[in-house]
Amino acid sequence: QVQLVESGGGLVQPGGSLRLSCAASGADFSVYNMGWYRQGPEDLRELVATISSSNVTNYADSVIGRFTISRDTWNSMLYLQMNSLKPEDTAVYYCNAEHRTLRALDFWGQGTQVTVSS
Repeated sequence: QVQLVESGGGLVQPGGSLRLSCAASGADFSVYNMGWYRQGPEDLRELVATISSSNVTNYADSVIGRFTISRDTWNSMLYLQMNSLKPEDTAVYYCNAEHRTLRALDFWGQGTQVTVSS
């Protein structure tokens, strides 16, 4: 069982930046592929960015060049640096952990709200 706790959300003006963090515990962080997903009030949950256990990254087209995903395996932390934020980035952001081989081991955090508004 992996416990995931997100932090770092908040209210920011368009063009601003935020850094989301996800603290993982309860399992060997190094064998999990990690990701950030988001869900707006009228939307389905969508992928934002993922980073594999071997640090291969993948981004949604809408965030390429603005967001950067990273992980600190030693401290079991996942990060999402978000720059040049737009109102359409407003959503609840969720941290996800998926075991790199046992795909049924899939865990979610409780989410953190990001609101981009002037």
